[in-house]
Amino acid sequence: MAKILIIGCGSIGMQLAQDLSAKGHQVTGLKRNPPTTATGYVNYFTADISSADDIKDLPADFEVVYFIVSPDGRNKESYQAVYESGLNNLLDRFSREGANPQWIFVSSTGVYGQSQGEWVDENSVAQPENITSQLIRQAEQKLMDTDINNIVVRFSGIYGPGREYLLKTAAQVPAIQKNPSYFTNRINQLDCVGVLVFLLECRLAGKALEQCYIASDDDPASMWDVMVWLTEHMDCPSPTVKSTGNDSVMNKRCNNQRLKALGYKFHYPDFKAGYIELIK
Repeated sequence: MAKILIIGCGSIGMQLAQDLSAKGHQVTGLKRNPPTTATGYVNYFTADISSADDIKDLPADFEVVYFIVSPDGRNKESYQAVYESGLNNLLDRFSREGANPQWIFVSSTGVYGQSQGEWVDENSVAQPENITSQLIRQAEQKLMDTDINNIVVRFSGIYGPGREYLLKTAAQVPAIQKNPSYFTNRINQLDCVGVLVFLLECRLAGKALEQCYIASDDDPASMWDVMVWLTEHMDCPSPTVKSTGNDSVMNKRCNNQRLKALGYKFHYPDFKAGYIELIK
């Protein structure tokens, strides 16, 4: 069993900690504001990773580090705090102790700048135009350059309990671009946790792993098709057609075959399987 540090214990990190603990791993969660009562399955280290002083006493003897952070805001400074300063502080902390844990870094398919409906995979060019995605991409590359065994996982749009933006949008009779279609990509929160557990088990089993995996379901779908399906099953009015669209920034299709070839099986292989549970 492994000694594991989870940096960032939001909904995904907390569920991951619970699942890994249940499998017998020793789990520590790094969080600025940990629960005040014991959870029974995870130890906590209270810290803000953007402060080197906060992590000066962080143990360094972890075998695996998960990096699952959420910036405070959608601005450059918030992303720099975690993906630049925070990551550098952590790498410096482990380096000073002579530690070399293996990292599993949660990234985003937002690092792809493609916007014409192209299929993208792990070998596609990842050159985002916006600064926040650029900072994520820089952090990815830093970790991959640091150690060939470090893994980057690029999640597409995450949905699930508490992440119901599309359901709320569908209920408001949205205006959606229909032609030309623009494609969107999703992954259920349960599959996010499943992928992170799966990759660790592959690593511990000695399987050869790539440095990067796209984690997105089997069904890139146009936003029009998604919204029509949602409104039908929610008994809401159908979306209206947006006469002119500027939604192409999201327009790409994510190929998950590398992850599936490794053996991962999605709990929710398409948006219909996942959203029908949320609707019910």
